[in-house]
Amino acid sequence: MITLQTAEDAHAWGTQLAPTLAAGDVIALCGTLGAGKTQITRGIVAGMNSQAAVTSPTFTLVHEYLDGRLPVFHFDFYRMDSAAEVLGIGWDEFLTEPGIIIVEWADMFPDLLPPHTRWFQITPLPDASRTVIEQTNLL
Repeated sequence: MITLQTAEDAHAWGTQLAPTLAAGDVIALCGTLGAGKTQITRGIVAGMNSQAAVTSPTFTLVHEYLDGRLPVFHFDFYRMDSAAEVLGIGWDEFLTEPGIIIVEWADMFPDLLPPHTRWFQITPLPDASRTVIEQTNLL
């Protein structure tokens, strides 16, 4: 478990995670609204040497950042109503791309994620910090 005191810490942690990632890796970020999922994603994308301005894909469902060391495909399952809807946006095709997949709200459709997915639970604390725990199994 790690504790991130600020949004900048969340970004920095994502930046440190990025060099450990390889093509085909899937990162599942779980936590409440405002937990820091997008901040961590910004750090990962920056750590891939991308210059992209990362925003949450809540309304577009997926953002693609293609200018870094590896492509990053950033999903947000928050507004998805069913696994069929996720599959309908081409989920299976993205899983075969030679890049990194990051999924916010991945715990909404855990059965769609491959077995090698790295799951992270982000929990805000009363003092505005947050903890991040890498889970070996979903919930």
